[in-house]
Amino acid sequence: MNGAVLRWTETAVGSRRWTDPDVIAAKGITHLAVAQGRNRYAHLVGRRTRPRADGWATVDFMYATQYQTGRPVTEWRSLGNPFKEIEKAVQAGDPAITVTSEGILYVCAPTAAGSMALRRETNKGGWEAWTELPVAGVTDAPVPAATSAGPVEILVPTRTGAFHLRQPDNGGLPVRGYDAGVVPVPGSGAALETAQGRITYYVTDARGTGVVACRAGGWPVPLGGNPADGRIAALRTTLDGIDCTVLALRGAGGSVNLGICATEGEQSGVWWTDTARRCAGDPALALDGYGRVVVAAIGADGRLAVARQEDGQGLTLGDWSRV
Repeated sequence: MNGAVLRWTETAVGSRRWTDPDVIAAKGITHLAVAQGRNRYAHLVGRRTRPRADGWATVDFMYATQYQTGRPVTEWRSLGNPFKEIEKAVQAGDPAITVTSEGILYVCAPTAAGSMALRRETNKGGWEAWTELPVAGVTDAPVPAATSAGPVEILVPTRTGAFHLRQPDNGGLPVRGYDAGVVPVPGSGAALETAQGRITYYVTDARGTGVVACRAGGWPVPLGGNPADGRIAALRTTLDGIDCTVLALRGAGGSVNLGICATEGEQSGVWWTDTARRCAGDPALALDGYGRVVVAAIGADGRLAVARQEDGQGLTLGDWSRV
């Protein structure tokens, strides 16, 4: 909501009972990115805009951390801006974040010049300076992901496609990898570790072929579906004893659509289901404390609704409940 972040907390695992929303003040902060590390800390990063008397605006990136479920979030702190010149600073794009296996937060954002800026925490809890990576043609927020092995990878959208960056070692700066061979719809990308140290990216193809999966060492795989122009959500889980990938997106008809396939077995087919649940934004996926799939979405009425996996073959969802 305007000027604040709302946070609901389930009172117990699978209880279907939720606290009233906590209101986290976030004046002037938009385009919020949230990531959680293995230590369960939740990191929030957003882009703050403050008007100036001369007609310009001061733009910087702000971050806060939740160290424990349901507990207060830290105060917002500024990460500054990759540029000191106000003409360039106001054109810094939306942030995207990831957290390494060691709990180090990476923040990256596109710049007005078509490059990408990166800032990251140090091992001692401080912050390195902003670094402008040697890339060109960047048009949209990148899609960063940290592997369980440590290195960070980034899918970088451009005007004519997308390319991949990867750290050559833990702590090094990302270097150019493969060309993805797909033109992503802006803001559609999601990343998922589908094997030890290997990331698969899921994007909506701007050329109209639906969802596409991309990873190192292979051609893009069309997955079908009928996505709208929002972000895809992805997670791994075990269904009927099989390692599966679950995708969630807002379909072109305005409802939550789910796709299921064997992990890294997309070529064998993806099974899409329209849940018929209308949503006003992008759905989200998570596993609860019992390992069950949970789907969340803001309904057409503006209220948060949740559906949870129930016993049964495949992915069987229970009724949607408003929070």
